[in-house]
Amino acid sequence: MAFDSLTEKLQNVFKNLRSKGRLTEDDVKAALKEVKMALLEADVNFKVVKNFVKEVQERAIGQDVMNGLNPGQMVIKIVNEELIRLMGSETTEIKLQPGSAITVIMMAGLQGAGKTTTTAKLAGKFKLKGKKPLLVACDVYRPAAIKQLEINGEKQGVEVFSMGDKIKPADIAKAAMEHAAKNKNNIVILDTAGRLHIDEEMMAELQEIKEAVTVHQTILVVDAMTGQDAVNVASNFNDKIGIDGVIVTKLDGDTRGGAALSIKAVTGKPILFYVPDAENFEDYRGLYFGFDKLPGPAVSTPEKLGELLKDLPGVAASCKEKYEKAREQICPRDDGKVCKRIAEVLLDGKEPVNPIYLNQTDKVKLLVYAGDFSDTQETEAFYEFLNKVDYEHFDVTLIGNGAKEEESSEKLDSLPKEIRVLYWKRSYPATDEEYVCHKKFMKSKKTEVPEMLLDFYRRELRRMIGMSKFDYALVFTDMKKFFPAMSGALDVKQIFNIENWQNLLKC
Repeated sequence: MAFDSLTEKLQNVFKNLRSKGRLTEDDVKAALKEVKMALLEADVNFKVVKNFVKEVQERAIGQDVMNGLNPGQMVIKIVNEELIRLMGSETTEIKLQPGSAITVIMMAGLQGAGKTTTTAKLAGKFKLKGKKPLLVACDVYRPAAIKQLEINGEKQGVEVFSMGDKIKPADIAKAAMEHAAKNKNNIVILDTAGRLHIDEEMMAELQEIKEAVTVHQTILVVDAMTGQDAVNVASNFNDKIGIDGVIVTKLDGDTRGGAALSIKAVTGKPILFYVPDAENFEDYRGLYFGFDKLPGPAVSTPEKLGELLKDLPGVAASCKEKYEKAREQICPRDDGKVCKRIAEVLLDGKEPVNPIYLNQTDKVKLLVYAGDFSDTQETEAFYEFLNKVDYEHFDVTLIGNGAKEEESSEKLDSLPKEIRVLYWKRSYPATDEEYVCHKKFMKSKKTEVPEMLLDFYRRELRRMIGMSKFDYALVFTDMKKFFPAMSGALDVKQIFNIENWQNLLKC
């Protein structure tokens, strides 16, 4: 994460200072030399580092510090104060127009900085605060830019205004203002085009937009991975179009954080918002539950985190009921008797007590198998099912596997977000006798599953779904007998297939 390496290096410097009883001027200069190297390695601009070290040195090499009772601690305090001054000691919010007046925010930046994604997320945050934002697609050059904004806008539940890629961005902005006035949108956010580098054409277009509509806030989006060059980018944008603040993205990547320090120092403009890795987890990894379901307060800024840390007992007291509910749901068996119960299950064959289910819901619980997504009638029926199923009524779990694993994985990733996917790697942990019986059954024309295999299939299901219970099973394949047979080991009301799956929707 950003600043991790810098923090570690500064801590080592401070550790050495604390170990000294008295400090000499040479001690201070040697420590500040290490501070200077740490900042430069963190990609802080050279001029910023030079001025920072000069300010600290002038304050640190003074009679009050050198002759104090704890000079090492005093130097550390000075470095801390200067860093706070460098970054800004106060939290700055994006200024909005009073009352019902429309606030126009223009987002600018180079291509690839994450401007479009960040623009939508910013709109989502305004919506949560009770505002009615409108996203405007002014990037008419980059392929699929408009579609990307529409997809991200949909994720945030925010309307997107678009006129295609044949209209000038300035004219789109003007039309968007008329639309906003008619539909009572009080925040208009313009997603403008970026370039791979700063050029006159891009700057002229941004200036033309500013001439066409009144822009109240111009926000520059900067990729933290840019490093030293982020300063040049911010300075150029500020000089040519004027910026009111900066949003720094990709701070969760392989970045050293210096860009954030440098931009604030060089431009004098506040860093209004930074994007950590929470959104990446949500977009690319998925979440077990939403941030709103967390048992305690969720914060996204160091300042807010600091406020909570000041009164942890108070936070714990206010969230006591939520914590208890979460503990019962997530770790109900954390009572000191886990090993005893494991031994009982393994040695005595006892069923687990109070099992945890992956589908703790009041909906109709459905387990689905759709094969390997080959171009077959079964796959077509599966996609038809996806279009017709009511996810407000059904909780759907899909067993995903396939011979063409790469292709199958891509198709699994494109499924509706409401579907829970369990990936099945067929390893068949069976006894020799069970395995032989299984092979014979697969090759035979028999449909009734031998009792021996039922135990095997139950174990295989348990391995995939744990102790979770289902109301119905749905099998979209007639090509293999294994999963239909394995589904027969489920304690479900009914198993549906390609011929009668329509009847399932009536349940």
